[in-house]
Amino acid sequence: MEHPAREGRGGIAGIRRDFPLLDGRFAPHRAGVRGGDPALDGKPLVYLDNAATTQKPRVVIDRLSRFYLEENANVQRGVYALSERATAAYEHARTTVQRFVNAASPAGIVFVRGTTEAINLVAAAWGRAQLNAGDEVVVSEMEHHSNIVPWQIVCEEKRASLRVIPIDDAGDLRLDEYERLLTERTRLVSIVHVSNALGTVNPVREIVRIAHDRGIPVLVDGAQAVAHMRVDVQELGCDFYAFSGHKVYGPTGVGVLYGRPGILDALPPYQGGGGMIRSVTFDRTVYADAPQRFEAGTPDIGGVVALGCAVEYLEGVGFDEVASHEHELLAHATAMLSSVPGLRIIGDPGRRAAILPFVVEGVHPHDVGTLLDHEGVAVRAGHHCCQPLMKRLGLAATVRASLALYNTRDDIDALAAAVARAREMFA
Repeated sequence: MEHPAREGRGGIAGIRRDFPLLDGRFAPHRAGVRGGDPALDGKPLVYLDNAATTQKPRVVIDRLSRFYLEENANVQRGVYALSERATAAYEHARTTVQRFVNAASPAGIVFVRGTTEAINLVAAAWGRAQLNAGDEVVVSEMEHHSNIVPWQIVCEEKRASLRVIPIDDAGDLRLDEYERLLTERTRLVSIVHVSNALGTVNPVREIVRIAHDRGIPVLVDGAQAVAHMRVDVQELGCDFYAFSGHKVYGPTGVGVLYGRPGILDALPPYQGGGGMIRSVTFDRTVYADAPQRFEAGTPDIGGVVALGCAVEYLEGVGFDEVASHEHELLAHATAMLSSVPGLRIIGDPGRRAAILPFVVEGVHPHDVGTLLDHEGVAVRAGHHCCQPLMKRLGLAATVRASLALYNTRDDIDALAAAVARAREMFA
């Protein structure tokens, strides 16, 4: 039974029709996909790799197209009407994102290529300015490589060190150990909001409070959070928050770094070039205020505009409806997969978002992923850019099914049936 609040859109079926790639039958043989296997012609696509990237609604695709058809010009510096129109669309997206995460000001919203660049920006700009020999940066055992490697780079350069918050066997952070890790040499905590490999929802507000009580700033990797729950950066209290557009129904190659009031203007620039300056002479450059200070060169204008449209689309669906629907799906998926012989769901965190990792006895995760693909079911198999976490779990890889607002119980049933058939092949 569909959630009653979705009836006005025709239920989930109506939402699915908003996504062209999901509307109708997938014909990979004719499209030259999957190596030309005619057995797959006309099969419905069961897309369960949303943690890697989400599909895009038609309104977002059309908005990107309309920008290039009707508004294409460079932004900020043009004095002619078309440039002013492009600038207005670009800055409208900034205020849309500001509202989306409840930032205090549009000046706190920096457009970047994605979460990875946002974290690298903070590591390079903040880290090089603030870290000294012997200082410490704290991350967790469940971090994506994008929230490990940038800190390793700057720590090695500054002769600082990386400290790691452990997790328990259920996949939750050890908050007692976290508090013990914080010392007078801790300069930053950089933590994931929702684990991309486990689905664990971390208690970010509490993590921030504990750090701030000691005067330590906090960066939050929100890549897996913003599509599934309402994010209020002022309520969380974090100093930085990063996310990617393509995981929230927007285009690839565009994302957001939020910085709390005052902190961005205190940072040196990350890159130099046009658009991030007030004045340049051969003797001295005066930098622009944030956010322009961190947006050197021509940005992905069309991508930013389309990201703003994606945010508006998600707001139109409503986070209460998204959360309710995904919670129902996750419960159904947990029950269905648990009934498959030889299948083990990985982790049992106190709060889990729409990500369900598992392994199948006797079958390598990559083989499971390939066999599911033969059934038209798209999941992710591998270490999910979380090799330290996999080592902690004693695994080389997992299969990951990740959900979105357009997924259905039928998708889950197809996944469970395909996994059962894959298991039987190796029994």
